[in-house]
Order: sequence, then C-alpha cells, then structure tokens
Amino acid sequence: MPIALARRQIVLGGLAAAGLISAPAFAASIEEREAAFFRRALVINGNLVPPLDDKNRLPEEVVAEFRASGLSALKVSMGGSGSSYADTVEELAAYDRAIALMPDLLMQVRSVADIDLCKRTNRIGIIYSFESVEMHEGRPERVAEFANRGVKVMQLSYNLPSQWASGVMSPAPSHGLTDLGRQAVASMNLNRVAIDIAHADDKSSLDIMAASRRPVSITHAGCKAVHDNPRNKTDAVLKRLADQGGVVGIFELSFLNGGVRQPTIEDYLAHMTHALRVAGEDHVGIGSDAILTAFDTSPETLEAWAAETKRRKDAGIAAPGEGPPPFVEGLNRSDRAAVIAHELRKRGYRDRTIEKVLGLNFRRWFRETWA
Repeated sequence: MPIALARRQIVLGGLAAAGLISAPAFAASIEEREAAFFRRALVINGNLVPPLDDKNRLPEEVVAEFRASGLSALKVSMGGSGSSYADTVEELAAYDRAIALMPDLLMQVRSVADIDLCKRTNRIGIIYSFESVEMHEGRPERVAEFANRGVKVMQLSYNLPSQWASGVMSPAPSHGLTDLGRQAVASMNLNRVAIDIAHADDKSSLDIMAASRRPVSITHAGCKAVHDNPRNKTDAVLKRLADQGGVVGIFELSFLNGGVRQPTIEDYLAHMTHALRVAGEDHVGIGSDAILTAFDTSPETLEAWAAETKRRKDAGIAAPGEGPPPFVEGLNRSDRAAVIAHELRKRGYRDRTIEKVLGLNFRRWFRETWA
C-alpha cells in the first residue's frame, strides 16, 4: 500500500504521478562557507514526512532531494488521528518495506548510534513515532509492544482529550494527565520511549513533565507569545521544558500567524528566536511538520488539501487557523535546514548555537531518553 501523511492522509509515493508531490526544485545554493558548514552539521528534523513507497525504489530525482536535505535523521508520525491498532501495525510494516527497498539511502533508527551511523554513511535515519493513542486501545502495556517494533517517540493525546491526557483542543476545564496516562508515562520511561507533548494542552504538558523521569520534548510547535493559538506553547511550558532537559522543534504550519496568509521565513524566525530567548540554545530545534520535498502548489493538490482540511474541521480535530498548506515561504525546499542556518547566522547566532538547533539538541534528548 502507499504510505500516507499521518496527519493529513494525502498519499505519497503512489500518488506522485498524479501530481500530489512536487518535482524536485532546488533553489539557488547558499555561499560555499554556509554549504560546507551545512555538510558538516548533524541535521535532525523533529517531525517531517518523507515521500516513501513500499512497492518500488524511489526515483533518482526524489533520491536527489533526500540527499540535498542534509538530513541525518527525521522523525515521522505514524498512526494518524483515529487509526486503529490493525491499521497502525500495517502502516509500520509499510514503512519497514519502504526502508528495506532503499538500504543505500535509508535506515530505521532505534538508537543514537544509528543516527551517528547515518551521518557517517550518508544515509537518512527514520525515527518511528506516534501522535495519537487510539492504536493502544487504552492499554498502557501496548507501549512495550510498539517500542519493540521500533516506535521510539510517543504522545499521550492528539488535539482532543484521550484516555491518557488532554489535547490542545480539549474543553475547559482540562482533565490533564489521567491515572491511566500516568501508567503510560511510566511504561514509556521503562521502555525507553521518548515522550512528546506537541499536541498536549498546558495542563497535560505540565502534568506529563512532572510525571516523567526522563526529559520530555515538544517536537513540533510554535510560541504562543508570538502568536496566540492552541497549537503554540506558552512561555511557562517552554521554561519548564528547558528546566527538565527537553527540546522544542519549531514547525512550518499556519499556526505561526493564524492562517491569515502563507507563513513567511520572518514568521518562522520570530518563533524560533523567541524560543531561543525563553528556553535557551540547548533546547530548540527544527520540527517542520511538513513534507521533506517541496509542497506542490498546483490547483489539483491545493483542492485535495482544502478537502482534507474541511474533513478535519467537520470532525472537530482541526485547530483554529488550519487551512494554508504546510510550508513556509522560503523554506518550501528539501534543504530547509541550510536556509534556517543561514538566517540564524544573519541574526548574529554563533556556529555552535546553530549546530545545536540543526540537530545536536535533538540528539542529546534522544540519548538521554533512549539510553
């Protein structure tokens, strides 16, 4: 089966021929010093969708985009909102098959050593993760089962309340982390699964960080102080996250500015630099929540995107401001990390800080949670 976007269900691979992913389009290269720095850096994206196919090897032009990305690893979300146990097991198997077809390009990541190996061998590691919890069917013991399948990052709620925790769209007053959720947190700690609170509301975020014995991260979000949206995090949550060793990855979604227009690189950097000021340079990364390749803006693709957005709104799982496609103007390219590095340097950030943002912070978090 083709592999689908976890949060949007727009199919990759099998629908490429129909125009649902763009042809490679590399923008002008950055100057050589920047390019050399980018090649040296370890680059990890906290949430990204790779265009994979579990039936055929990827075309060379798509492989070229993977290579141009500079990535050593990316986390991909599986088991989208509402996915059943059976559907999620099949999706995991599909990713296994897709990676097996491209051993010269891809490998599944189960340890920090795997990420380092990807960097040394010029491959891209795929880190399996969950956003929702329906596949667990309310059973914390399922955490161990999926961890053994290589799911290395998990959340406890999507946008709506779950049996384990409340999401960013939960009605007030929020119930926060439940007793069953505390069991799930303990199981994630025991099974060396990294905990992600990207879709948890403030109460659940703080409850989860208090309950976990290992650092908790926000793999893809924005900053509420820059734009007030449920999918963006308060300074209080960011500060608590930094205090206990987590990382916040800044995303490329419409919540950067509320969907009034397509977000720009200036919108993106406003959130990233705010996070750097509040959480500190050891606790900020990149978590695009976009497609690795450039998003195709053809009328057919935009029509499909609008239909999926309507479905999410009708189902009550969409956050305010959903609508514009998942990309930032200026970052709609596979080598987005190089652009972010360049923009941070223009704003006076040192190479060491930029290296941390590009991947060293996420690497450190994985080391501390998976060890």
